Amino acid sequence: MDALDRLYDSLDARLRPEDVATLVLEARPSLPNRVHFLLRDVAMHGNRWHGFSGMSADYARPVGAARQVAAARFLFGVDGGVVDVDDPISVLEFAALVGSEINWDPARTDFLADRLNRDARAAAGIELSKRQYNRRFRMLRRLSAKAARLERVRKMRGMTLLAAAGFVDAIDRERFRADPDAACFIAYFTARRKLRREFTLSGRQNPFDQVADALFAHCTARDGTDWPMIALACPTWDVLRRLRPEQVGELLGRWSAATRSVAVSLGELWSSSDIDQATMVVRRGVDSSTWNALAGAYNAARAGWIACLHASGLTSLVEDAWPGKVMRVVAADLAGWHQMSGGGLHPDTSVWSRLPLPWNVLEGTAPCSRADIEAACREHLVDPSKSGWTAPRTHGAIARFRPTPELVHGVAVSDPLWAMALRRAHAFSGKPVRTEVFGGQDTLD
Repeated sequence: MDALDRLYDSLDARLRPEDVATLVLEARPSLPNRVHFLLRDVAMHGNRWHGFSGMSADYARPVGAARQVAAARFLFGVDGGVVDVDDPISVLEFAALVGSEINWDPARTDFLADRLNRDARAAAGIELSKRQYNRRFRMLRRLSAKAARLERVRKMRGMTLLAAAGFVDAIDRERFRADPDAACFIAYFTARRKLRREFTLSGRQNPFDQVADALFAHCTARDGTDWPMIALACPTWDVLRRLRPEQVGELLGRWSAATRSVAVSLGELWSSSDIDQATMVVRRGVDSSTWNALAGAYNAARAGWIACLHASGLTSLVEDAWPGKVMRVVAADLAGWHQMSGGGLHPDTSVWSRLPLPWNVLEGTAPCSRADIEAACREHLVDPSKSGWTAPRTHGAIARFRPTPELVHGVAVSDPLWAMALRRAHAFSGKPVRTEVFGGQDTLD
């Protein structure tokens, strides 16, 4: 596997920008001197602690149903049949196939309410004892539950990648390898976007740093760049203006469909959660991880959608039904830190609480026009264009590269070994600190 293949695999993972810069240097040794020197400086930071990092280089992947399928095969005495243990649909189909032996219905899996009694089993021709029937029913119920968990984790991983890297999953390996310069920009830029959030008042880093700018300029300076591929990960005006109208239209459809799909999931989670729209401070019992993953995916999809609308001159089509952004929930300690530092809620939070819920706007059950959003922004002293409410958001000055810090629940730690010890001790997690990790000490200095 060469460097380009490893760069392609990084699109579906979470490598540090330093690691991606090293691969770019290996894949494109003949880059212009300025780009080469910038990449070399960044790659040198990847050698800290001999290249070791305690943070995962991937997003959490679902654990397949191999164990459950093997147990079901043994119990039902089934040897044949092809099952993709990582695919929830395939697992459910397998469960329905073997479950036909006991007339199992995948839609009726409640152990108390849906099992057949003695008379029903006899009528169905099931000659198993009650104990053997119950064992099989429990096994199928566990398979069904495992398939549901697989689907949920796959969906959340997809939302996380959509928020951080756009539609890179639509780029196949051959297309990626066909334009190495565009591939290097996409891999580095998405690695910057995937940086973890830090527990800080300064906000997130601008992903478009000096290296990303240099790689983008190199793509601009040459002919034949695959701009539609770059647009899948970076739908900005500088990229979209280089696309043909039909290419912008195809991308517009992708972002529009993603915006509506994620909005549906957000609406379902909102109805089952107790979230204070006025503050968005986390309350006990709120699934903040799922909410923030969906909010990130929705805002990224909405931003891409709006960018395509502006690039194609079609904003007038949605003037009367303009959905707003969705705010992430924030930890109470971070909100308190903001307040103690003389700050308060982010101005966007006040705009968000003033507007109808975006999923209701998209469903057509609540009115919200572009003028309504602009009025709410003016009321809370927010620029609707620069903040991304009504126009593609514009980043400030190109960021300077900063070495990726070792983080423990958003807190920067001096070195990876110390970070791993703090993670094992549940430090900064809100859970009781495991003092045995520190030799029985009761406090952290």
